[in-house]
Amino acid sequence: MSDDVKKLVDLLDDHPIGMLTTFGPQGPRSIPMARQEVEPSAELWLITVKDAEHTRAVAAEPQVSLTFSARDSWVAVYGRAAVVDDRDKLAELWNTFAEAWLPGGPEDPNAVLLRVDVEHGEYWDTPGGKVASLLSFAKTKLTGDTYDSEHGQVDV
Repeated sequence: MSDDVKKLVDLLDDHPIGMLTTFGPQGPRSIPMARQEVEPSAELWLITVKDAEHTRAVAAEPQVSLTFSARDSWVAVYGRAAVVDDRDKLAELWNTFAEAWLPGGPEDPNAVLLRVDVEHGEYWDTPGGKVASLLSFAKTKLTGDTYDSEHGQVDV
């Protein structure tokens, strides 16, 4: 695994909630989704509802985009999603957060997984957290230089 892919996966691991954009027959649509797992190969797993507009959109057009944001880092990934009806994997990834949307638990027939195979990703990271971000912002005001952040693009 390249250093850029590792960096992307590490940043994704720190961003539990993102915006999933689908491109189905209704056109682009974005909804918040909780990311359950990030595989080292940049494969993302999401728990969702089988009978939902975004799930139908993925079945019609698998190309998706996910964006994640935090105080000091931002990630955008693009790839292909698939609806996966795997009860064992669903049980493995199940958590109380998912139960808020699907109170029937992993046995709920309307519970399903989305797997996103990331094809391309882009990230911006400000190492050092909030203090480093504030210092970098102050530096831009004083010197006219641009904001300090690490930027990378990854083809997976």
